[in-house]
Amino acid sequence: MAKTVHEPAREIPVTTDLDVVVCGGGPAGVAAAVTAARAGARAGLIEVHGCLGGIWTVGIMAHIIDMRDKGGLLQHVMDTLEARGAKGQGYDYDIEETKLLLEEMCLDANVRIRLHTRVAAAVCDSAKRLTTVITESKSGREAWAAAAFIDCTGDGDLAAQAGCGFDVGRPGSGETQPMSLIALIGGIHLDEIREFTNARRQENSHKARLRELLEKVGRPPSYGQPTLFHVHDDLFMLMSNHEYGRCAFDAGQITEATVEARAEIHRQVAALRSLGGVWKDMRIVATSEQIGVREGRRIHGRYTVTERDITGGARHPDGICRVTFGVDIHSTNPAQGKGCGGEGRRVKPYDIPLRALIAKDVDGLLMAGRCISGDFFAHASYRVTGNAVAMGEAAGFAAAKAALSKRLPHEIEWAQVKDEFARMRTCTPTSGSEAQRPR
Repeated sequence: MAKTVHEPAREIPVTTDLDVVVCGGGPAGVAAAVTAARAGARAGLIEVHGCLGGIWTVGIMAHIIDMRDKGGLLQHVMDTLEARGAKGQGYDYDIEETKLLLEEMCLDANVRIRLHTRVAAAVCDSAKRLTTVITESKSGREAWAAAAFIDCTGDGDLAAQAGCGFDVGRPGSGETQPMSLIALIGGIHLDEIREFTNARRQENSHKARLRELLEKVGRPPSYGQPTLFHVHDDLFMLMSNHEYGRCAFDAGQITEATVEARAEIHRQVAALRSLGGVWKDMRIVATSEQIGVREGRRIHGRYTVTERDITGGARHPDGICRVTFGVDIHSTNPAQGKGCGGEGRRVKPYDIPLRALIAKDVDGLLMAGRCISGDFFAHASYRVTGNAVAMGEAAGFAAAKAALSKRLPHEIEWAQVKDEFARMRTCTPTSGSEAQRPR
């Protein structure tokens, strides 16, 4: 057998009527595309899965972290879901309503949505400016040209394809935080198992109780702080596994992690059901289509958010997101523990500057979400979805301003546009604006 196969050259059709192309339709990507469109740009949103929402929906992690005082589109999402009766315990939301709302937001802003489509390559000109994204789908290979691009893939797939430098994992060892597969659980009732759920928050006692119960039935979890989140009614979300040492951009390793994690969840639920009593009807409603990846590539930007920034409460004139979430490092080595924590680092509220969202090695490209430019410890703080939405808004606005004025993103003077950006964030979108839709 030949070790390589020659693929003949072919002509690829180019879509040329877009100003901004966003790759990745998770919380950051939806915010980026909607904001770019609201700022006047013709925006397209490319997503590999069959719905928008990323980790919120495909990943079943509809638990919004670091959402306080963010305002903007995140507040709109939360307010609208609550008005629709889709808000559960704390900051947990109904996944299907979230899918629908995010689609409505994009359609009402005239964002061109393309689902079931994967970024396959990127084309830069001789000046290292990104000009075109190549995708693969049932429609074959297609080329998407635009004046500005935003990588919201989480793992920095677009930026890597374009030739950007990046870092991965801990400095020195390269160890990354583990992945977790999430499951929706039914057949149990809050009043009967409250002490094992996030409805009981005293010093995380619910996590210890759930771990001890799993140990009692002979299924000690690979994640030492398993959690049952109460979504609504008798629907729960279970996070109880860690997949250590897996590379987020290796399909074989992601496959192994997914298969092993799903099997572990099924073993855990079957063991709890065998206890009878309040657990006798416990069932898995669904496991996520995409395993939850905490850490992929961190793309090199024009500024790198560092441990010093987060512990010192850094402020920047081009600050676009105020982060308050602590350092949340899930154990990178199970031999040294299977929980999570800050490893002695304490966060003071700090700014993420726009420069950390602008690629260093390729022009015309921004990032939003966990693939922005930061070190290992800063990433462990800003990587959560409340911050991803705020970053997406800023990236979408900057991309639109650059595209419409025929400039590059790094040529935008944030001081000259930040007031306009702030005003836009206070205006409620038309999307999903009705408090309660007809049923």
